[in-house]
Amino acid sequence: MPDIMPPVKQRKGFLGFLWRNPTIAIGGFLVLLMVCVAIFAPFLWTKDPTALAPAMRTREPSAQWWFGTDMLGRDVYSRVIYGTRVSLTVGFSVAICASLIGLVIGLVSGFIRVADAVIMRIMDGMMSIPSILLAIALMALTRGSVGNVILAITIAEIPRVSRLVRGVVLSLREQPYVDAAVAAGTRTPMIIIRHILPNTLAPLTVQATYICASAMITEAILSFIGAGTPPIIPSWGNIMAEGRALWQVKPYIVFFPAVFLSITVLAVNLLGDGLRDALDPRMAKRL
Repeated sequence: MPDIMPPVKQRKGFLGFLWRNPTIAIGGFLVLLMVCVAIFAPFLWTKDPTALAPAMRTREPSAQWWFGTDMLGRDVYSRVIYGTRVSLTVGFSVAICASLIGLVIGLVSGFIRVADAVIMRIMDGMMSIPSILLAIALMALTRGSVGNVILAITIAEIPRVSRLVRGVVLSLREQPYVDAAVAAGTRTPMIIIRHILPNTLAPLTVQATYICASAMITEAILSFIGAGTPPIIPSWGNIMAEGRALWQVKPYIVFFPAVFLSITVLAVNLLGDGLRDALDPRMAKRL
């Protein structure tokens, strides 16, 4: 049989993992590229994104102004590059905070039956309000800042994470190894940490990528309607909001930040889809 059907050589290690999961490779590369753009923004031939030059307003894209200038003469290229920092900061911060808080709530409500009825009714009430409307309502109570935007979007995303974790915990707590741990006298906190928590990390990681992408879109929407970051901060939503009045005559002001936002959200979603396929054994294509 070895002569007829030679063994299939599989790539091992990190590179082999990327070879078997091209979606993760593409999405991860694009996300890493955007992170590098955000970190090295001052060194990418940018100018001061807030510097005004009324004599240079609404200039078309050229060798001097790569993405053109806006109605105040600010360099659109520099503002778009620096806007990467705002979107990635909001996306990653919301994904981490919402995942951690939702993980704790989901573990408690899923394993402790007494707390489940109360906690989940609160989560259901929050989910009955569209996340964007809830974020707008929370922003109306505070000042416009990046920190407040992160807080508002995080509160709106927590119920989705908690319900996902709760569903996983409800299926895990009926497994034989959990019954064995209970019979052995293991305390509830140790059962949750040792047996339940590790099995929730895979779906939670995938959900965190989708929350990151959703948070970046929500931040752009809030800034676009004037309920997000202050106008002085060069975020993609602010740039598009300032350029919508000149959309018909100067479409590049809106076009370039919209392209960057779309590429970043696509990259995060590709990474999430790839992680879902790689971490779910039912989706695995290899033998």
